Amino acid sequence: MATITRTKSGTWKAMIRRQGWPTTIKTFRLKRDAQDWARETESAMVRGVYIPRAHGERLTLDRALDRYRLEVTPTKKASTASRETDLAVPLRTALGKYSLAAITPDIVAEYRDRRLAAVSKKTGRPMSASSVRLELALLGHLYAVAIKEWGLGLTLNPVQMIRRPSPGEGRNRRLTGDEEARLLAAVDAHSNPMLGWIVRLALYTGMRQGEILSLTADQVDLDRRVVRLTETKNGSARTVPLSRAAVDVLREALASPLRRGTSLVFPGDPRKDGTRRPYTINRVWRFALARAGIVGLRFHDLRHEAVSRLVERGLSDQEVAAISGHKSMQMLRRYTHLRAEDLVDKLG
Repeated sequence: MATITRTKSGTWKAMIRRQGWPTTIKTFRLKRDAQDWARETESAMVRGVYIPRAHGERLTLDRALDRYRLEVTPTKKASTASRETDLAVPLRTALGKYSLAAITPDIVAEYRDRRLAAVSKKTGRPMSASSVRLELALLGHLYAVAIKEWGLGLTLNPVQMIRRPSPGEGRNRRLTGDEEARLLAAVDAHSNPMLGWIVRLALYTGMRQGEILSLTADQVDLDRRVVRLTETKNGSARTVPLSRAAVDVLREALASPLRRGTSLVFPGDPRKDGTRRPYTINRVWRFALARAGIVGLRFHDLRHEAVSRLVERGLSDQEVAAISGHKSMQMLRRYTHLRAEDLVDKLG
């Protein structure tokens, strides 16, 4: 039976003690609300369908994100963990004070629409649909973990009940005209030859920026003309074949005195503690683009260019996927935009 008592502050506390269930307590402003809640809760207990929601009602999203960062984020790759810290910022700002039980699908849908209409502080442009999708993915996974593992009494993942922004068709930026020659001339003019080697390797192999920068000497086999990647974006190791041009780039990089004291193929300058971390490319990449007079080109577009060239050489989808590491043909085709003028000769 429920016990309803008045507190010193003038509110009404309902307490239910029932065999087989934990003691359940909730406070209300009105006695009638306390009585209604006690009656409904006891009925659910009798029917065996009661789910304790007190923890979910007390835990705010802000504190839930802290717990997620401590328990779940460390199981992910360092790059993903770093990105999630940034993704959590707008979620904390907009929804951090809500309890997990109070966040409903309509609240998440409103958040989605406000974010899509917002302007990015980094770029000054409207938020991309992909960025908002990543924020919603983080929120959705937090709820999935909370429901399955945290025992908060939550039964609904509000992110699953809303429409997510379309990811769009993806980028199809290719090098045009003399852009490749201008780009290579610009990176070669940089004081550190690492930049030129990295850009060429991206063009010749289609490897991702992170895969190139984290490359170590023991992963490179110049005799067999392959690079063995153990840490990749999708978690699957793969072996990348090397063209003769790529072999020449890696041979020159491995022989460089700039590598002294490290196994990294492309190390940055030594830190104060003497450690060598991967070369940092973002800032010098922007300078190189400005020097070359190239607009709208991202480093990842070099991977797009490389994969598209593999297709244009006549390699099958399976062969290209084995080199690039794409797990699905649908994702691969987003990178293989063929230029019509390159197909004219094949048509006859």
